[in-house]
Amino acid sequence: MRGRWWILVAVSLATFMTYLDNNIVNVAIPTIQRDLHLSTAGLEWVVSSYILMFASLLLFGGRMADLFGRRRLFLIGLSVFTVSSLAAGLAGTGGELIAARVVQGLGAALLVPTTLAIIMTTFTDVKERTRAIGTWAAIGALALALGPLLGGLISQHVHWGWIFFINVPIGLITLAIAIPVMQESRDGAVVRRLDVPGLISSAVALFALTYALIEGPYKGWTTGLIAASFAVAVVAGAAFLRIETRVRYPMVDVRLFRSRVFGGGTAVMMLWAFGIFGIYFFTSIYLQTMLGFSPTKAGLAFVPMAVVLAISATVAPQVVPRLGAHRTVGLGMTVMAVGLYLVARLGGGATFASLQPGFLLFGAGAGMMNVPLTNAVLHSVPTERSGIASAVFNASRELAGLLGITVIGAVLSSRERNALAHGATTTHAYLDGYHVGLLLTVMLLAVGAVVGYVALRKSGEDHAAPDVESTVAAELAPAREDVQVPGR
Repeated sequence: MRGRWWILVAVSLATFMTYLDNNIVNVAIPTIQRDLHLSTAGLEWVVSSYILMFASLLLFGGRMADLFGRRRLFLIGLSVFTVSSLAAGLAGTGGELIAARVVQGLGAALLVPTTLAIIMTTFTDVKERTRAIGTWAAIGALALALGPLLGGLISQHVHWGWIFFINVPIGLITLAIAIPVMQESRDGAVVRRLDVPGLISSAVALFALTYALIEGPYKGWTTGLIAASFAVAVVAGAAFLRIETRVRYPMVDVRLFRSRVFGGGTAVMMLWAFGIFGIYFFTSIYLQTMLGFSPTKAGLAFVPMAVVLAISATVAPQVVPRLGAHRTVGLGMTVMAVGLYLVARLGGGATFASLQPGFLLFGAGAGMMNVPLTNAVLHSVPTERSGIASAVFNASRELAGLLGITVIGAVLSSRERNALAHGATTTHAYLDGYHVGLLLTVMLLAVGAVVGYVALRKSGEDHAAPDVESTVAAELAPAREDVQVPGR
């Protein structure tokens, strides 16, 4: 019993480390550019190189975990991420830093899909699993809040290398906890045969799409390279789907998406990420450039929101038996939309205090929807496929987040240019674009509330899948049970 909760501690610390790294870098970017004398293009690749590697290999990491052992991939991914974080902090040139970030992305791609998969295989009791996912979500929320705050403090008062060095003790502590208590598990029903064509086509598709979304706003959407990238993504994606429907041992069994809970729940996560990643990114700019917040103060503005999110995530499991997963997710998305609408009404006269009601509502809604949504989606597939299911869930969130930053950024820029053309000041032009971006996000969250209500309806108080999902799970389930290998 006690060992299982130590496993949760290890998994949560790993999640904390990767989420923290994802957010802490953005605030320190200007300091890194000055210290390493990076061009704008070089600076972009400090962020983009990590995202490209991470997004491209998430599906690969998830399937590798199912086939070759979740504990093994967890420890390998954690070790790679920790060592590469040390290398990133020690980097003396832009090239060294970018190379270290590429390896960090590889480590994260191996590590992230295993976290939820290990929770699914470790906690077989539904109530305990829900508590575990709530803890996992709360720790992730804490990292999202502390990222900008720690990034601001470090970039203002300490050498920027410490935004990466901070991962090293966390990684070592996590390894020390995980090695003695974590048992091996894998999909033991199939031979350990990797779907190489599926791996290559999915990696090419994800890489090309991610590259186009990152570089499109800067190079121009109609340039040859960006158009070619989108074309490659479409062709490789189509090839991947064809391969997965024909190969004997697919990397991603497309029958997963016959599940209304899995497909619909993943769509809800994409709608959430599409809107929120973009707004989170541009809100950081809004706080510092429009309201004059220092990096530290801007980071502090998000802390109460994250605290409420963490509290809401721990309370959500008690709400679901009364309301059902579909109502809880729908209500959470709605509360988030209301919170962002309150922020949208503030304009350029916002203060630290006036921002908090909207931020707090957003945090409460995010915590309320995240746990039941994650639990319902992962419970709708057989446990032995939890690694790839987690990878698909995470990959959809990351790609939708990138798309959100791109699309909302394009909307914001278009409105800003239009306002400037009509004689508005630079400040009012940016605020006009930011306001429209917030309202677009509000609408996306509202759509997500409806999709979540419909997709998760009748999913049961304990997140069990409805009849359609149970049938799909039965078809996907192998003849043998998920293999648990004691010890190391």
